[in-house]
Amino acid sequence: MSFRSGLVALAGRPNVGKSTLANALAGVQVAAVSPRPQTTRRRITAVVHGDGWQAVLLDLPGFQKPADALTARMQTTVDDNLADCDAALFVLNATEPVGRGDRFIADRLRASRLPVITVLNKIDRLTPDETAAAIARVAPLVDFLELHPVSAREGRGVEALRADLPQLLRDGPRYFPEGMATDQTEEELAAELIREAALLRLRQEIPHALAVDVQEIEPARHGIVVRAGIVVETESQKGIVVGRGGSRIRDIGSAARSALGRLWGTEVHLDLTVRVRKRWRDDESMLTRLGL
Repeated sequence: MSFRSGLVALAGRPNVGKSTLANALAGVQVAAVSPRPQTTRRRITAVVHGDGWQAVLLDLPGFQKPADALTARMQTTVDDNLADCDAALFVLNATEPVGRGDRFIADRLRASRLPVITVLNKIDRLTPDETAAAIARVAPLVDFLELHPVSAREGRGVEALRADLPQLLRDGPRYFPEGMATDQTEEELAAELIREAALLRLRQEIPHALAVDVQEIEPARHGIVVRAGIVVETESQKGIVVGRGGSRIRDIGSAARSALGRLWGTEVHLDLTVRVRKRWRDDESMLTRLGL
């Protein structure tokens, strides 16, 4: 009996919901999600298993013009991984008009000649008539096998999209064992969920200057101990992350502990600190340490 598989790029502008969609299709959280652009900074693998098939989703950073060493690496990640993929999900925001970024990605996908499924996300914010108008806007962008309006956040339309994924696949190997949802290490997963907890609780100007460095994960008498540092670029940013009397860092830590506990199914003890590393986004050695 033949098996179908493939590497499928999640292509789209920053903040269109690619990570939320990856999590929904994988059935478990493998990527950080927040309303902030640049939430995804490196390639995240989300594995979708089916009867006789396996789609390996590559949740890539959003296409963007590099502004520093970090965003340059992010765009290189997009370019390199798109070239290696067998197909693509072209993800767009249903609540926004088609922009230059969407057309740029559409051009790249057409040039790649990859089979494409277009995914129109965030339809939970639209009326049926508005959804129909959004479909009409995005349909001409690429030649697609299918077009799916979905709400990745609410799960609407996700099962229908999952059922069409085999159309993108060819005869190939089972890349990951049944039940494995990602190839990320425990350290990478912990960093993703700690950063998500921070992004959801910080002001607009902080997220781009924030990273998470997980130093150690080890078993404890009850559960797991995670030691991690939130890295920012200035003392003023550190003050914002810590909050008055340490209130914000305690809130971040509490949310991250809960998320990690749900992910791993055990009690998590989180030792979370905040430190300043000036201009870390242009520090190649620091970017390598962070896996970016």
